[in-house]
Amino acid sequence: MATIESVMTRDPVTCYVNTPLPEVAALMLSHDCGQIPVVDAQGKPLGVVTDRDIVVRVVANGGNPAVATAADAMTSPARTVSLDTKLSDCLHAMEQAQIRRVPVVDAQGRIVGIVATADVALSGGRKAIAEVMEEVSAPTPKLAGAGGSSMHRH
Repeated sequence: MATIESVMTRDPVTCYVNTPLPEVAALMLSHDCGQIPVVDAQGKPLGVVTDRDIVVRVVANGGNPAVATAADAMTSPARTVSLDTKLSDCLHAMEQAQIRRVPVVDAQGRIVGIVATADVALSGGRKAIAEVMEEVSAPTPKLAGAGGSSMHRH
């Protein structure tokens, strides 16, 4: 199987907690991605904002995304993996956390990349990704009973 470094997207675009949400959404659009890591001044991840986070945490709760910031929508703390994590362990962690993307940090804890299930699939890990996607896409127990079986965590 490939390594994390060989499949990750290097130097992902990031934002800060005070980045306006419209700017975060514009970054997603211009970089064709669904997740923007939120970092501190040293580049260490504090959380992540996904397109779904914007909808669920801001829009669905009656918030105004035009005046909200990354802090209003982000999932925190960010789940991360290190550069030396085995790709199979990374995929297992993604499966357990039911996430499709995970930031990669260096030895100092600074973000250096993102591993996405799509990246692994393109590298030839289709069987592993099929297994991860099955777990990631499974309804969460608290949503399944609420008629939300088509809802998925990011």
